[in-house]
Amino acid sequence: MVKFENVTKAYGAEPVISNLNLQIPQGKFTVLIGPSGCGKTTTLKMINRLIEPTEGSVTVNGKLITELNPVDLRRQIGYVIQQIGLFPNMTIEQNIEVVPKLLKWSKIERRERTDELLKMVDMDPVQYKNRYPSELSGGQQQRIGVLRALAVSPSIILMDEPFGALDPITRESLQDEIKRLQTSLGVTVVFVTHDIDEAVKLADVIVLMKDGKIVQQDSPERLLSHPANDYVREFIGKKRFRTNYDVDMVREIMNPRVVTVTKDKGFAESIDLMRQRNVDTLIVVDGEGRLEGYVPVSILRNIAGSRDMNCIGDVQLTQCPSINLNAQAREAFDTLINDHLPFLVVVDSKNHVRGLVSQTSLVKSLAGVVWRDEDD
Repeated sequence: MVKFENVTKAYGAEPVISNLNLQIPQGKFTVLIGPSGCGKTTTLKMINRLIEPTEGSVTVNGKLITELNPVDLRRQIGYVIQQIGLFPNMTIEQNIEVVPKLLKWSKIERRERTDELLKMVDMDPVQYKNRYPSELSGGQQQRIGVLRALAVSPSIILMDEPFGALDPITRESLQDEIKRLQTSLGVTVVFVTHDIDEAVKLADVIVLMKDGKIVQQDSPERLLSHPANDYVREFIGKKRFRTNYDVDMVREIMNPRVVTVTKDKGFAESIDLMRQRNVDTLIVVDGEGRLEGYVPVSILRNIAGSRDMNCIGDVQLTQCPSINLNAQAREAFDTLINDHLPFLVVVDSKNHVRGLVSQTSLVKSLAGVVWRDEDD
């Protein structure tokens, strides 16, 4: 368990954190959320002493962190950031082994642990461990960042907006993956985000902050159903509290940022685009932007260098599940749930791609509340 007691962090006369009292439960997924400047990242970094408190105390598993060597402390706490921080001149295997090597693990122990971790996220060790970060997509790099944090089986992992730069499809997949790993391993995760949907999906406990103070600390269900004040309601989003949600359209909930390519796009160009935009999947459209299908990076990598295949048009496309942007939001939610889909491509009446709708825990935990008036 992590415990903050009367913690203040000030730079000069300006407090960033003011008399913070917070208990982070062991083995749970705790999300710190709030607007920029609210103190959530400062709070996170005080756990591993990247930032020292001005006043008060922080304890980890009953021990005052000020009495622990900061380097030793950080080696025992996993840390994942948005920029990933992989060493570009090291292979994937070497990146994962950084902390085990510092802790004097044997070569056999390090190799076995690396293989075990890669298999946990469905990345074949033979295929991936000798590659370099530049050879992976953004989503794959972020997976390696998470595995590096798990390498020495830490009891606590700190994650500072790790998925913020990823596309919706990859982000959704990694959210599911980290939640599955956290649950199966029983590790304590402290996760910083500004995205309420991400917080609701992942958290066992949400800590909503403002101006260096906690406004409300609750389970996602309790936060959404019993907001403490108007600030919480405003941050969550007023439309979640409307009584008639049937007026909501897919266009109101979709993410308009979609990475698309046409069939004449070359494989090398496509892989480079994936790297630049941090995506694992490309939506394929015709010359006028109409949906034709999609292709994952794994397909491109498997056929890269083939003499018979040079561009996206040479690949058998996977059909995309889609929905009209003027459809009711409920229809999109029901489709995602009933068909077990990670995403829907949003199209207009002429099948032009307009956005994406991803599955979130809002679908799972709040659908009944959102549309309960229809069932009464």
